[in-house]
Amino acid sequence: MSGDGAREIAAAVRAGARRAVDVVAEALARIARADPVLCAFLDVWGEEALRRAAEVDARIAVGERPPLAGVPVAVKGRRGRRAAEPLPAAGAVAVGATAVPGPGTPWQTWGLGAGGRTVNPWRADRTPGGSSAGAAVAVAAGLVPLATGSDGAGSVRIPAAWCGVLGLKVTGGRFPSPDRTGLATPGLLTRTAGDAEAWWRLVSGRAEGPAAPFPVTAVWSPDLGFASPDAEPVALARQTVDRLVDAGVVRLVRPPVRLSLLDPGPAWLALRAPGADLTDAHRVRTANDGRLHDFFSQADLLLTPTAPTQPHGHDGPGDTYSTSLTWAFNLSGHPALSIPAGVGADGCPAGLQLVAPHDREDLLLAVAAEAERRGAVAALRPPAWSP
Repeated sequence: MSGDGAREIAAAVRAGARRAVDVVAEALARIARADPVLCAFLDVWGEEALRRAAEVDARIAVGERPPLAGVPVAVKGRRGRRAAEPLPAAGAVAVGATAVPGPGTPWQTWGLGAGGRTVNPWRADRTPGGSSAGAAVAVAAGLVPLATGSDGAGSVRIPAAWCGVLGLKVTGGRFPSPDRTGLATPGLLTRTAGDAEAWWRLVSGRAEGPAAPFPVTAVWSPDLGFASPDAEPVALARQTVDRLVDAGVVRLVRPPVRLSLLDPGPAWLALRAPGADLTDAHRVRTANDGRLHDFFSQADLLLTPTAPTQPHGHDGPGDTYSTSLTWAFNLSGHPALSIPAGVGADGCPAGLQLVAPHDREDLLLAVAAEAERRGAVAALRPPAWSP
């Protein structure tokens, strides 16, 4: 069952072809086998998860048909239950809390699980990214089909890119956030756009909308006008864009004025620093908001590499900010999605970032789903963890 997605599991449980207890027991067994190596989890809630799964089976027996019946999910960190509140009511079963960065370094692109540092399932000597580190690993390795995350600077999208899964950051301000700056938003990691869409409809309360007309207009930017990404992640992302174009999913357009944002890094850091002078931060934010507003009056999507580098080692990222292509959209609040963009020469995945106008998560997910349907984006699975 490790290859099954959330929708397939839920359909089988609703139909009585599978019991939620069995599905969750299988997930717990996968975690027990893999987590001593991957260290994706801080806590595993085995007894509680089996009890909750039995409650789902009882709901099915009396005629209920919850949309995520019996789906094993992981939640980000020990504080992640609150963000996952809609999931149990929909029949999902939380099996554990995933690894997040531990103490001791200023960078957040790593994780510390109960058994040690969290490793990238594609290469154990590389980080999975973070801070939703364990969440991305658990999904990439097939331990669970769905894991919650949060994204304050790229904390869902970067590990999604580096582990070869989908990672969605929702529109800023749409949901309550404990982040005093408002930069962090909830997010999700899955292997398929359809599973992400099922989660989105559940948490947003929105019904499935009308089909998007394809192709949608898009603009490719390798650097947003200020970043200096490495050649390989740019090339992998661009190759994915070309496949989207060839498949008729997107149509590239050239705006009258090239999109060139101001570097959001200093503004983001100032907003995070208590007592900092925010004059320059507000200037950068206002300028970039205006440029993005003008941009989205001319195109449906902005396409960029997700991360400027391939995954770094466990000794840290060096001088390159892994967030250089993602944190602009935490400042602006635009929803963004990372989708798999192939595997680099180092054997690790890269990602393509799709950015949409505010409140257009539906467009991001529709494009990703159509790309999967037309074969323009293939699901990735690390060889050592294939079912």
